[in-house]
Amino acid sequence: MKNNLNPAKGMRDFLPQEQTVRDYVERTIIDVYKISGFELIETPVVENIENLLGSQGGDNLKLIYKILKRGNKLDLNQSGLTEDDIVELGLRYDLTIPLSRFYCNNRHNLPAVMKAIQVGNVFRAERAQKGRYRSFKQCDIDIIGDGSSNAEIELLTASAKALNALNVKNFQIRINDRRILRSVIQNCGFNDDSFDNVCIILDKLDKIGAQGIEKEFLAKGYSIDNINNIIKATKYLNTSDLSILSDYGVSSDVLNNMNYIISSVTKMSNNRYEIVYDFTLVRGMGYYTGPIFEMVYKDLGYSIAGGGRYDTMIGQFIGQDIPAVGFSIGFERLVNKLIDDSFTVPGINKLAMFYQEHDDFTEVMKSADDLRTKGFSVTIHNKPKKLNKVLEQLSKSGFTKFCIYDKESLDIKELN
Repeated sequence: MKNNLNPAKGMRDFLPQEQTVRDYVERTIIDVYKISGFELIETPVVENIENLLGSQGGDNLKLIYKILKRGNKLDLNQSGLTEDDIVELGLRYDLTIPLSRFYCNNRHNLPAVMKAIQVGNVFRAERAQKGRYRSFKQCDIDIIGDGSSNAEIELLTASAKALNALNVKNFQIRINDRRILRSVIQNCGFNDDSFDNVCIILDKLDKIGAQGIEKEFLAKGYSIDNINNIIKATKYLNTSDLSILSDYGVSSDVLNNMNYIISSVTKMSNNRYEIVYDFTLVRGMGYYTGPIFEMVYKDLGYSIAGGGRYDTMIGQFIGQDIPAVGFSIGFERLVNKLIDDSFTVPGINKLAMFYQEHDDFTEVMKSADDLRTKGFSVTIHNKPKKLNKVLEQLSKSGFTKFCIYDKESLDIKELN
């Protein structure tokens, strides 16, 4: 049987020039987060299946890669077996669930307020298509133990600095609050049991428009009065004047909290980005309890980062709620956009040195090391007969200079 040389569906290989950009972006984000007071941790890609399934992860729960039991634990000869009988582990679909478990397991060795960085691959059994992968990297920062809005402000400004460090500017932060959504949805006539379903439909507004979500509401059997009320609210509440939210039963504490976050982040932005209230922002995770936010960039049609407050998730593990808020940069979307914009990694001076059969290879190595001390990244190759073809390939891989080894002197030339 002939081997399939393509990566598994929804997975990818990365060429050296792509990996160079990915490494630089990851390193830059981590460095900015570290100097902002966050500390790097690591969690396994594999989690106990009950932690993943009990996480209120919305539609992501349908996309979990489940791992079969092995050895003596897997007995397929039993009658009436269900999936639960043969599965005990799963691949993580985000970094928040593993972080919550990590905190609960290690909380006695952690500070009262933990500020964590996590970078790693997550896995979702998505329908593979352009821009949507089954394995992708996330860059998260979280603050656990701080119930004040200062935590949101710190997360948003640190993430904005990370993007600015990559020369990503003039993006927009959109912010809402699950408590606002709940008050408005109930005020429009929906009962509390309908909250999650109504949010799922509202989340599609920017994709299918008001008529589209009206059809979906009708298909769910909601009353026309309630539907008209919520559609009216989506138009009426998209404003910078948050005081009108009080007409929908939103408490003054929640409004003051929202105004405080917006005004503080605006002061910190130095006009490099903006933050705006957006009632139609929903975010799909059911575990969010307070402010939620996204970053949108140019006219991409999708967010490049997002997050929110999840004050009850840790309580599911230890029976005691501990305040927590997190933010995740969509690493793949950001890298893809930078590559599309012909982003080049600064400070990399890649040089190819060619030697010939009669050259002393140890002297060639010493010459390459000497160039490396001067800031060059040097690769060594035996000089081919068709040098121009090799130089063309090297240029595509990000090399900018080359030379032919000469023990007397090196003539370094530009690669055009």
